[in-house]
Amino acid sequence: GTPAARFRQVPQASVNLVAAEWLPYALPLCAPWRTSRGTLHERSGRLLRLQTSDGLTGWGDCAPFPEFDIGEAAAEAFAEECALLDLAAQRAGCSLAEWLGGRPPPASIAVNAAGGAISTATADHVARLAADGFTVIKLKAGIAPLADEIAALRALCASLPTGVLLRLDANGAWSADEASEFIAACVRLPVEGLEEPLREPDAAGLRALQERAPFPLAIDESVRLLDAAFWHAPPVRRVVLKPARQGGLLAAVETALKASASGVEVVVTSALESACGLQALAQLAAAVAPGACHGLATGALFVRDTGSPPAVAGGRLRLPDSPGIGFS
Repeated sequence: GTPAARFRQVPQASVNLVAAEWLPYALPLCAPWRTSRGTLHERSGRLLRLQTSDGLTGWGDCAPFPEFDIGEAAAEAFAEECALLDLAAQRAGCSLAEWLGGRPPPASIAVNAAGGAISTATADHVARLAADGFTVIKLKAGIAPLADEIAALRALCASLPTGVLLRLDANGAWSADEASEFIAACVRLPVEGLEEPLREPDAAGLRALQERAPFPLAIDESVRLLDAAFWHAPPVRRVVLKPARQGGLLAAVETALKASASGVEVVVTSALESACGLQALAQLAAAVAPGACHGLATGALFVRDTGSPPAVAGGRLRLPDSPGIGFS
């Protein structure tokens, strides 16, 4: 059956739970995380650990993040669903990616590098990321004055290694005129996509911008726009999946199916979850869009973590070969 149908059977099909506990964490970042919405120095949350009578352990990550519109209730729901799905996939003897997607996942998926802000990224830093094997580098926009960011972007692109593209994210920083000016400046640059360009997004405004952009514009924070009208005539070419914001892993699978039917790309992106949440997101990415380049190379941003994050090498994230989400 479908993942949703199988999930309805999880509480009955799984063995009895004998323990459930929340384990709080606080993880300092190696460097401040800056977006147009603010600066973050530490990521805090709680792990959910479920244990069964026959020795299985299911894990979920509850990591509220107001700047990403992820509240406590949504984060808890994501953690609870993830832990139960972890147990369901372990009981089925397969990875969560296979359980969700119905087919064996690839051994690895492509991921973009997190390059920081346009205004502070240097050519040397970008070159080092490219030398590490990343072909897509994500940069935050909408932090410095528009003209300064356009000038900095042009300077970076002038020295960008061959074959490397830039994925940009404004986090809803601009007016329609500012977004239009920025997109016009990017038309002949090696830009792979632009997320959330508008401060007050609506379908008409995004469609007008997408018509001017030769690269995909993407919905991320603006999940309220993903209604029936959106899928009937998509105003942008890409949707970013953050399951904790969108109602969980199964809801994200449903969104991915709608996107596929409507000809819209999907990428899965971290909301700076710990290693536990990141493993779950990697499983989702491998299930719904194994050929895309996902925003999941964030484990290295932490000084310490809740466990082992997915291994990233050569611009690819390697999926664990153990059943479930693969977190330990």
